[in-house]
Amino acid sequence: MADKTLTCSDCGMEFAFTEREQAFYAEKGFSEPRRCPSCRASRKAARSGGDSSFGGGSYAGAGGYDSGYGAGGGYSAGGYGGGGFGNRSSGPREMFTATCSSCGREARVPFRPTNGKPVYCSDCFRSQRGG
Repeated sequence: MADKTLTCSDCGMEFAFTEREQAFYAEKGFSEPRRCPSCRASRKAARSGGDSSFGGGSYAGAGGYDSGYGAGGGYSAGGYGGGGFGNRSSGPREMFTATCSSCGREARVPFRPTNGKPVYCSDCFRSQRGG
């Protein structure tokens, strides 16, 4: 099984569905996620009456993200662990503009780019992931 790049049915952004997450989903009998971690977290918050102090869904620059499963923690690409948004509204997702580290075009990403870490446009991201 290799990592997959999926497209969110809500916001249209691409997100990684790692080998570990695929194994976890298969073990639990879940189908592939249709929404990115951020949109899943927003929907979960809306279903629970707007309580936004839950774990999961945060982008982790060290090579993965929490997918928002599990009570208070969340299944993470690196094992079981926390994450969390604190007080996050369920409004529109904030997008950031960056320059693609590969081709130099403008890239719109759902996280604040940090110095020293590459950011790719969707085309270069897809080619970096082998898809």
